[in-house]
Amino acid sequence: MVGDNVEVGVYPLAKALEQADELGLDLVEISPKADPPVCKIIDYKKFLYEQKKREKAMKAKATKVIVKEIRFGPNTDDHDYEFKKKHAEKFLRDGAKLKAYVFFKGRSIVYKDKGEILLLRLAQELEELGKVEQLPKLEGKRMTMFIAPKTRK
Repeated sequence: MVGDNVEVGVYPLAKALEQADELGLDLVEISPKADPPVCKIIDYKKFLYEQKKREKAMKAKATKVIVKEIRFGPNTDDHDYEFKKKHAEKFLRDGAKLKAYVFFKGRSIVYKDKGEILLLRLAQELEELGKVEQLPKLEGKRMTMFIAPKTRK
């Protein structure tokens, strides 16, 4: 048994509960798998409150990953490509992940190589802003590539 104003040691359950009652606090089992189990004399409501507060703080510190998508066709024109590339640069600067994909409609699936070249060109032009997480991969009628932003110092 451990706690404030308590001598650390091994006690029978009845004596531990009696000590907790004397102090007006609760006997809480901290680690049940230990041999013997470790209990602590504390205010249980306060303990729960502190635990919730800690979890909330941890959740607030966790970074939320935002994924932005950019869609190309296998025969995307240079002007359209440049326009979409500017958006991709903005997304990466803002710290969002980028999912760039080429969508093949109907018979345009025969231009798989054009789609891959387009995505690799995008990756090469954005390499100072982000790093490629997944190289172009064909899944059904989509060829997808992921780019993660480079961490700033």
